[in-house]
Amino acid sequence: MKNIEKLFFTCTRWQVEETIDLINCPYHYFCDSAYRGDYSPIVDLLVLLFAVSSFFSATAFTLREFSLRRSRTEPSIGSFKRRHLLPSGPIALTLVVLIFANGQRINTIFPLSRLGPALLQLVYFSALAFRNRAETDIKYGVLEASTVSGILHASLRLDSIILPYYTGLEALTDSYFSGVCTTCVCRRNALAAGGSSVAYRGWSKTTVLIATALCSRMACRIVGEQKVALSIRLTLEGVSWLLMAKDSFDLMLGVVPQGSLLTTVVYAGLCVLIFLNFLRMVFNLSVSVAEKHHRKEIIVMCRNDVEMAR
Repeated sequence: MKNIEKLFFTCTRWQVEETIDLINCPYHYFCDSAYRGDYSPIVDLLVLLFAVSSFFSATAFTLREFSLRRSRTEPSIGSFKRRHLLPSGPIALTLVVLIFANGQRINTIFPLSRLGPALLQLVYFSALAFRNRAETDIKYGVLEASTVSGILHASLRLDSIILPYYTGLEALTDSYFSGVCTTCVCRRNALAAGGSSVAYRGWSKTTVLIATALCSRMACRIVGEQKVALSIRLTLEGVSWLLMAKDSFDLMLGVVPQGSLLTTVVYAGLCVLIFLNFLRMVFNLSVSVAEKHHRKEIIVMCRNDVEMAR
């Protein structure tokens, strides 16, 4: 049964053929093409180490951002600036796109068919939570544009991994074997690409909105953060955070029952990281309001002292 499941999950093209039993088997499908065998577990182990290091990097910088008193220059560790260590940075994001491009064959220790969405969500989180602090507008624009391009490419590459998996999952669970061949199944309804039981897609409104929010950051950097531009940017970023949190929560509830303990830990950790960032934003906002109130009190006291001196 495990070998049959693997055939279904690795199928990249399902072929429908004519059937004479329109009552019991109105739709008859069989797997017409499957990708080549999995990579060595060493490749999966390297991808796992990369994902773990990216998660801890994002977590460490999130904890560091709890302080409002940070310099305008980009934080660095040794000779590496923060953007070089983040999942959305030019180095890590390039590796993510490369991993997703070969992701169908990464399917042993760290199966991207189930865990790939978590890696993309981590890139989303990093791009929204940590702004680039390049010295010049041109350098900033190049960095942000490369981030947007990388996110769009990664989302498309991820769909090429998870859609065959979800299609095979639906073909396996909502069908019955016809017995004509190993993958031949009968269905009451037509088989949809990507299945209908799982709504998550890499290329989605969340991806488009996050890319738009990053573009709004570039616009604000160029034209200045005027009231209207700032309101639009904050609105886009806020909705992006909500959609990303919803996707992560849905993935944890929808994917974990079919996964392993590793799957549970990955998606639960991602939800905790997003919640930690929400907590950071509330904390920083409360500190900022308290500091403004304190400055107003000082100004009022100084004015009172001046009037009394007169």
